Amino acid sequence: MIEKADALEALRPKAGWVIRDDVIEWHDTEQTQPTEAEITAKIAELEAAEPMRLLRAERNQRLANTDWWVLPDRTPTQAQLDYRQALRDITNTYTSLDDVVWPEVPNGN
Repeated sequence: MIEKADALEALRPKAGWVIRDDVIEWHDTEQTQPTEAEITAKIAELEAAEPMRLLRAERNQRLANTDWWVLPDRTPTQAQLDYRQALRDITNTYTSLDDVVWPEVPNGN
């Protein structure tokens, strides 16, 4: 769930503020405090982007788990290269973890 704090961080990176009892105490002298409308819009934007963010995070972890296949002292198989490419391409087809069909990991790995 996206919180007001997430929206504030996205709208005004590194700004100084505190939220107490759902009230924003703005301490930043360099950046202006966003309006409630800006915060609400940013929350909606972040919530809409969340499924794709989670998909990318899972995809990135699966790629990281296979990084050793492509180290300079190794020669990856074509199946390994194809698998990694399929992972990189997954966001061209799917938009969330709910509907994704992951490619099969090559045998022997």
